Amino acid sequence: MTNHHVIFLFLKFFILPKIIDFKTKCKSISNIKKLTKSISLPKKNARLWSSKAWTSRLSSFSFYFLRFRNLGSLCNHTKALCLSAAAGHAPMEMAQIELYDITAVELVDSLPLVRRADPHNLHFFDGAFDFAFTAHLDDALFPWRVVEEMERTVRRGRFCVVAVDECGGDDVREIARLFLKSKLVDVANVTLEGSKKTSILLKVQDFKT
Repeated sequence: MTNHHVIFLFLKFFILPKIIDFKTKCKSISNIKKLTKSISLPKKNARLWSSKAWTSRLSSFSFYFLRFRNLGSLCNHTKALCLSAAAGHAPMEMAQIELYDITAVELVDSLPLVRRADPHNLHFFDGAFDFAFTAHLDDALFPWRVVEEMERTVRRGRFCVVAVDECGGDDVREIARLFLKSKLVDVANVTLEGSKKTSILLKVQDFKT
């Protein structure tokens, strides 16, 4: 038997089985981690959603979104988009007031309420939504770009809403000017997530009037 045969047999019967066994174990560990994660996520969410802090922040959105329902800019069949939705208080409350079609995005996932997407560069079609909302325009790296994406993805005649740190007339007008295709409809001071905010509602037009 030559040296090549010896080496071949050594690799076949000693090294290769160990490699296969190692890969199988790695795959099993990976599957276990995925399974554990899928099981633990509902438990984690249940604890989070039942916490006093969560329910308190959620209740502030309840009064807020009911206001838009009363104004006629939200209804059950409104296709709503929440940008920079954080942990998901806004989309959860939209669901609780019986909106049926809600999409929420953030730079990181917060499943099952929020999916990962860049609010500066959304992958949705033009005019895909009836209502776009963000409470974090102040935190955006490029606020004008987020506004552009809101106007692009909301169909003509429907609404964009931003809640910013509480401000007065000149600041409101400056923010409204970012919306090149929308008309200012309503301004109100509100409390959201324990902070004083100014809510600005705009209606998307073909061009600014």
